[in-house]
Amino acid sequence: MAATAASLVLGACAPREDAGNNAANQPQSDAPAEPENAHKPEGDGNAKCSNVAIAYAGTINGENAALGQNILNGVKLAVKKHNDANPDCQVELKEYDTEGVPERAPGIVTQMVNDEQIVGVVGLPFSGESKAAGNIFDKGGLPQISPSATNPALSQNGWKTFFRGLGNDNAQGPAAAKFLTDNLGAEKVCVVQDDSEYGIGLASEVKKALGDKVVCDEKVKTKQKEFSAVVQNIKAAQPDAVYYSGYYQEAAPFAQQLYDAGVETQLVGPDGVKDDEYVKGAGDAAAETFFTCPCVPGEGFTKFAGEYRKMFDKDPGTYSVEGYDAATVLLTGIDAGNTDRKKMLEWIKNYDAQGLSNKLGWDENGELAETPTVWTYKVENGKIVRNVEIK
Repeated sequence: MAATAASLVLGACAPREDAGNNAANQPQSDAPAEPENAHKPEGDGNAKCSNVAIAYAGTINGENAALGQNILNGVKLAVKKHNDANPDCQVELKEYDTEGVPERAPGIVTQMVNDEQIVGVVGLPFSGESKAAGNIFDKGGLPQISPSATNPALSQNGWKTFFRGLGNDNAQGPAAAKFLTDNLGAEKVCVVQDDSEYGIGLASEVKKALGDKVVCDEKVKTKQKEFSAVVQNIKAAQPDAVYYSGYYQEAAPFAQQLYDAGVETQLVGPDGVKDDEYVKGAGDAAAETFFTCPCVPGEGFTKFAGEYRKMFDKDPGTYSVEGYDAATVLLTGIDAGNTDRKKMLEWIKNYDAQGLSNKLGWDENGELAETPTVWTYKVENGKIVRNVEIK
């Protein structure tokens, strides 16, 4: 998030033919159909409002920007559909670029908090920036729905304005471990984590679930480009699989250097790596990489995907659907008359409706009341495609 194993076909570690067969024999899970009862951003077309805005906050132009752009496009589509259907309620969408950098997020969020026109925010996408600025949202009473920040600790800070629109890494970590061991047949796994809040938190959950199957534990840094020492340690450990816990910007050169060093092993990454930019950056090394992701495969959502392609001339990406759903929660709240932050916050707290991605309704900590399952994906013929659902 299978036709063959996710192998880097080279020759240092012993090949895992049995693991490859396990992966090959797994039947691909059916893509979910678009829920018939999913709330739609356009509502009934009779909404009335004025001088109200929602915002997207997150990376647009920085490192790993493609993940943020996927979300922003989902939000843009929801707002367009709403405004086209509701001539008497034109909601403005304001965009704020944090570049995904935790140090930038507090200043950006302060700007939004000071703009009283904004009643709700889709974002922040990344766990590090969410940790850095969550208290500012909370003090300003500005509700945020993150469509992709998965570090479990974010919901444990006592913030009343934080809501997560997907499952957290308490779900993804064990699911990743189950996929590695049950689906890929791995008995020895190297876990590589970057230094982000996301990478650290997810790696911790994966290692906890794998237990003594972890044979090496490697650490890398954000913006690192050279991985020779890590690659040599992995080569020495001779793992059956490597789980990379981080983002595609570093995962791509890491995968390429594994490939160049002749390391034959199965490579699995999380949602932060699941992007076409990884496939482009890793080149031949990306072939049949697997991914885990608490994101629903949207290819079954034919109407949504068609509208997205028409507006942006490309397919939806990772978390486009979740961004669309988060915006829909805010837009339907405005349509119901919740045009200030206090009312919007109560609207979200009491929300209970089906989205395209998940059943949306939150507990007292801002976590989804119904935890969604985790999906796996893989690179096949240069494209990221759906693989199996891990329950």
